[in-house]
Amino acid sequence: MRRTEAARELGGFVREHRTDGSRRLRLAGALLVTGVVGLAFGVPVTIASVGTTDGAPELAGLLLGVGLVGLGLGIWRLTQALRAREQCFDVHERGLTHRVAGTATLIPWRDIEGIGSASAGDGRPLAEARGTGFGFAIELRDARKIRVDTFTEDARELAATIHRAVSLGEFPQGRGRRP
Repeated sequence: MRRTEAARELGGFVREHRTDGSRRLRLAGALLVTGVVGLAFGVPVTIASVGTTDGAPELAGLLLGVGLVGLGLGIWRLTQALRAREQCFDVHERGLTHRVAGTATLIPWRDIEGIGSASAGDGRPLAEARGTGFGFAIELRDARKIRVDTFTEDARELAATIHRAVSLGEFPQGRGRRP
């Protein structure tokens, strides 16, 4: 669905919030490489440390742990990146357009229950790079949820816009003529 068709149904276009899918893929790749390297070193160290009680079993456990966690998180981020490729949220006067991989879903403000599961932000180092900074869920009246995380540009502004429109009745104003 083209933006102009959505604008007819949801009013004037206000702004767009794109999700950085390439950043998700880069993170998935880094995690997968970390996992593979951890396992590549961990398995031989584990085999070599059988029957010893020196520091080798602890090192083997550390390497295997890093490898398995890296592999698991990498697969999770890769799946997330593939499922939500080309994701974008278009804010209109009377709702949102949620675009993912060439399909668009129109979501009028009345179909949104509210913002749920919002995280204030992870203060740990590199939280934004890992995608664990600010995040929230758009809760729809049909019990579906659309998750938004730090990979979406200006996610805090998107959450504030949705909250104002749904909870306070303060709808955003679009540009140009009104349909």
